[in-house]
Amino acid sequence: MIGPVSGQLVLATLLWAALGVYGFSSLWWLVETGVLSRGWASADETAWGLDDVQVRVLTIDAAPVVQQTVAAIPDAVADVRVIAEGDIEIDGATVHVVPDEFTCTATNKGRAVEWARRNVECDAEYVLYLDEDTIVTELAGLPDADFVQFTEKPIYTGSRLTYLCEVFRTGYQFEQFGFHRLTYPLYAWGGGFALRHEIEQELGWDVATITEDTNLIWRAADRYDLEYRLVDARFRNQAPPSVTSMLKQRRRWMSGTVGDDHLLPASYRPLYLTRVVAWAFSPFVPLLVVASYLLPGSAPGIELYGLLSTALLGILFVYMLLGVVAYRKHPVLWPVFLVLTPLAVVLHAAGAMWGVVRPVEEFEVTEKVPPQTIEEVNQTLDAGDLQRHDGTDRLLRESSSEFETNVFDD
Repeated sequence: MIGPVSGQLVLATLLWAALGVYGFSSLWWLVETGVLSRGWASADETAWGLDDVQVRVLTIDAAPVVQQTVAAIPDAVADVRVIAEGDIEIDGATVHVVPDEFTCTATNKGRAVEWARRNVECDAEYVLYLDEDTIVTELAGLPDADFVQFTEKPIYTGSRLTYLCEVFRTGYQFEQFGFHRLTYPLYAWGGGFALRHEIEQELGWDVATITEDTNLIWRAADRYDLEYRLVDARFRNQAPPSVTSMLKQRRRWMSGTVGDDHLLPASYRPLYLTRVVAWAFSPFVPLLVVASYLLPGSAPGIELYGLLSTALLGILFVYMLLGVVAYRKHPVLWPVFLVLTPLAVVLHAAGAMWGVVRPVEEFEVTEKVPPQTIEEVNQTLDAGDLQRHDGTDRLLRESSSEFETNVFDD
């Protein structure tokens, strides 16, 4: 039988192991954002002009949403293509419908982009991929790199809970500023991404995955001396309109990442595995803190454990703080978001945990709302503001120094 002392030692060992996994992920995030992020900006973010870019917007058949996306693309982009699963009409773009009879290894969204790679003519240096709901902002050109990632700032669509989670996620994604120093950027999702057409043609999209963007950049990093650059333009895409749609989205992201982990070299596996645990099981961090205070002096090092676990709990609030900074929320609103951080952590992690426990293999498009709904729910937008938006400018607030004074509003 295990005695009380031995039981406490076993429990303490398990608690230290859990803390080590989560602590490693948090420490790496701090290194990325505080150390590796230096020098993230390109010396010339317009080394390639917009006439060197072909834009491809991916959709099934969401014509009103896609029309808004196309309308926001700067006029200097002369070549805009819509890759659709159904026959739709879009002003300002050439629509290509993926034939029903086309088959390949890739499915769903991957199947569509693979068909486009094979059949859509492109003479441009870069292909810029946008989701159907992405509204570009401050797009003037591209830096000279193989893969260019644009940051995102999801816009409020009516669900306060999903918007809260998106603010939290945006803060966490500050680590992207350090990806340019990694051989393998840890993921490739955001407001949009551009890659050299030559690399796309050589690699292709014909693989079985539900996170085709991350899969592609990992394969590219394995084959080339890939140069990655981040452009902090904060493209505006839609926050999921419901908690259910957000949970499914997060489940798909996690399932795809786990399914593609074989593409990473052994040296990147610790980063990958601890990130999975940190994202999906972050709501349990407060339990580590509670455990340390329920077991005072009962096991070696438990006092130090309490200090470290409390510090890790505090990092969750740092993510949220960076999120409100990215959203330019007025400092008077910061306490509101910080108080709501535990709720955001639980909801943001729930879908990821679902993806770990029960991975999904089918791609499900996240629900979108029409532009009119976005204008109705955001007090700072008037009817027609989205239609009048020029993608070379900011969507809201003329200056980056201005603050947003609404909590659940852009």
